[in-house]
Amino acid sequence: MREADGLIDLRSDTVTKPTPAMRQAMAEAEVGDDVLGDDPTVRRLEELSAERVGKEDALFVPSGIMANLVSLMTLTGRNEEVILGDQSHLYTSEVGGLGIFGGVFLHVLPNLPEGTIPLDSLRSAIRRGVYTPKTRVISLENTHNRCSGAVLPLEYIQQVAQLAQERGVLLHLDGARLFNASIALGVSPAQIAEPFEVVNFCFSKGLCAPIGSIVCGSRTFIAEARRTRRMLGGGMRQAGVLASACIVALQEMVERLAEDHENARYLAERLAEIPQVRIDPQRVQTNIVIFEVDPSTGWSTPALIEVLKKQGVLLSQSGARLRAVTHYGIERPHLDRAVQVMVEILRS
Repeated sequence: MREADGLIDLRSDTVTKPTPAMRQAMAEAEVGDDVLGDDPTVRRLEELSAERVGKEDALFVPSGIMANLVSLMTLTGRNEEVILGDQSHLYTSEVGGLGIFGGVFLHVLPNLPEGTIPLDSLRSAIRRGVYTPKTRVISLENTHNRCSGAVLPLEYIQQVAQLAQERGVLLHLDGARLFNASIALGVSPAQIAEPFEVVNFCFSKGLCAPIGSIVCGSRTFIAEARRTRRMLGGGMRQAGVLASACIVALQEMVERLAEDHENARYLAERLAEIPQVRIDPQRVQTNIVIFEVDPSTGWSTPALIEVLKKQGVLLSQSGARLRAVTHYGIERPHLDRAVQVMVEILRS
């Protein structure tokens, strides 16, 4: 909640502010020039991150979008392609950067509501012909943002990994909210990340760090990824100030994500009690709640978001639907108030 202005901000888990421990760590951070490899705090963050997901090395970058770009541009070459879902963040929300900067073709397949791409679709999409781009990578997203924060089952990941190995294709994981998936499945992040050549995740989504994402892979891969980051302008100098907050995020903010999941399910169940709202609470697995309002009410999604804002409740739009995301600082009374405002608006 944005206490300064009394708004209940459910637009995203990126709206959180750094915790007091993060602010203290930032003020006291030991720093150097990270582009020259001299920042000890950044290096410590990279070591901790790689260890968490069971990879050899890691690379600190400013954002999740750059993490995806660095990961996939390093894995691929021009005239190669990445298979991904039509609801993936890479396809819907990253301005086509991979095609523009990497010359990489996006081979888009429909996502199922649970965030997966059918194995048969993946199998038939892999291309090696003379007349087509060469399939180099399959990219999955876990948790899946636009599919109500869905968690990909470990069994499905293993099946995709087996297919990729059989066909000589690499695997990339956009794990922006990897720790949400880990908490929901009750497994370690390393268990989820194991089949993937490259995994990236965010510190600024749900973990309260003000900025930063990380790319994890083999030492050889990360050495080349540093060149890609440089090309994209992602090298930062005394970045330990930022990395220190990310270290606190890893050490103190992961386990509490379970509270966000509980609050999201609570919100979904409360919304389901409103006759004009369409939502299946059983689909809410993590901290993202996506729902819609019956068109017969006459409310469009943008109009409803605007009138909710005037009443102190901030939501975002996901396609044609509304999205609410629970996070640090959002408690049950805030959710009760948001539901009450929704009821009052729909009754008017």
